[in-house]
Amino acid sequence: MTNKIAKMIVIAGVALAAVPALSACNTIEGAGKDVQAGGEAVSDAAKDAKN
Repeated sequence: MTNKIAKMIVIAGVALAAVPALSACNTIEGAGKDVQAGGEAVSDAAKDAKN
């Protein structure tokens, strides 16, 4: 149960951190790069929470 809560907190933190990053994008390409980086961060956090 604790790992599930920790995982949810990490995902929520990444989502909140992505909002300013996405709003700072000047182009669609930049937005795509930011979304990709956010997805990689979520993936890494999920892997860390799993282990």
